[in-house]
Amino acid sequence: MAVKVSIQGYEGSFHQMAARQFYGKETEVISCATFREVIKIASNKKESNGGVMAIENSIAGSILPNYTLLQKSNLKIIGEVYLPIKQHLLVNPGVCLEDIKEVHSHHMAIQQCMEYLDKFNWKLVETEDTALSAKHIQQHKSKHIAGIAGKLAAELFQLTIIAPNIHTQKNNYTRFLILQRNEEAMLIHDANKASVNFETDHSRGSLAKVLTKIAEGGINLSKLQSFPIAGTNFKYSFHADMEFENLHQFNTVLEAIKPLTAQIKVYGAYKNGKEL
Repeated sequence: MAVKVSIQGYEGSFHQMAARQFYGKETEVISCATFREVIKIASNKKESNGGVMAIENSIAGSILPNYTLLQKSNLKIIGEVYLPIKQHLLVNPGVCLEDIKEVHSHHMAIQQCMEYLDKFNWKLVETEDTALSAKHIQQHKSKHIAGIAGKLAAELFQLTIIAPNIHTQKNNYTRFLILQRNEEAMLIHDANKASVNFETDHSRGSLAKVLTKIAEGGINLSKLQSFPIAGTNFKYSFHADMEFENLHQFNTVLEAIKPLTAQIKVYGAYKNGKEL
């Protein structure tokens, strides 16, 4: 039976591409308008097997509200996908560049492709989603409208990639988290990365002590993100992504930093997506 996961965006989106990369081509997706809805459906075993959620981009940085959603959920990270964001100019079959009068897409996709788009005198129309723009072009059989979206959208809606890879930044990746309900998440024995949230006692040097223990344990800290703690005056919790050789090494360091923290939560230990 195919895995069914919630994603933000529509069929043909980069979220669906990430889901397919992790679970396979037969993965069924539930389209959600917001990340909050992604978490809600991923948490409901009657509706899904989990969810896929973008967490950061190599150009735009972290999607900070999604860390808060993760923190408040009952979901575990069981994997991650680093997906290259490749934007293409899509048209209905038979349409030529000379026919195009408008280009429709999400505002971020348009911005990512401005160096290419500036070469033409096209009207640029911002929409809510790249894949949805592609779908509308196919549905309305538009001859004078092109869209900017990924390869999957072109395949699903039988559109022609009239100009491939029109994005300005060629090294643009989005990191997606693969989420599963806590009670169903399996232990990944060959895990070499983990995401952790911890809070120190806020005394002088407390964060430095935690970081020293992590370094002494031979663990690479690939990300450290601070978050203000609601209801406090300038006190923070910290999200840390840790890279290690094996679970024993990670668990040893975890035990070493526990006495130095007010509280600690492990979001999940999983395989490093960069190595897959």
